[in-house]
Amino acid sequence: MFKKVVWATDGSKAADKALEVAADLARESGGELIALHCVELTMPGKAGGRLPVYANEDEVVTKIEGQLSGLKPDGLQTKVRVARAGIGEAAQIVADATVEEGGEVIVIGTRGRGPLTGLLLGSVTQRLLHLAPCPVLVVPTRAEETD
Repeated sequence: MFKKVVWATDGSKAADKALEVAADLARESGGELIALHCVELTMPGKAGGRLPVYANEDEVVTKIEGQLSGLKPDGLQTKVRVARAGIGEAAQIVADATVEEGGEVIVIGTRGRGPLTGLLLGSVTQRLLHLAPCPVLVVPTRAEETD
């Protein structure tokens, strides 16, 4: 059905749960799974530099690469793409990258690792529903699954 499945991930437990669904979709169609991680950057400082909002971004990317390498023995074709965005721009970057990758569906969790993780629907997920160039499959999680 979907030959290119984009799994939008921030490394959270909710995103991990969405990976299961994204991988199943890609497997069923014999397609490709593209993991898309967006590193949000701070506002420029006095020196003009921008830093990741979360200090452990390298660990998150390593985790995502490990998750995908665990899927390769199944024969699933995978790819990791890391994009950069300013604060509040992640949804637009995910939508744009999906177009560039030829993605046919975006699979995302309901909540991320931001400060408002207890909300019913995360802000990136909510915004992506309005910006996405293709269907968005939102994988629900219960509050106890994201702690």
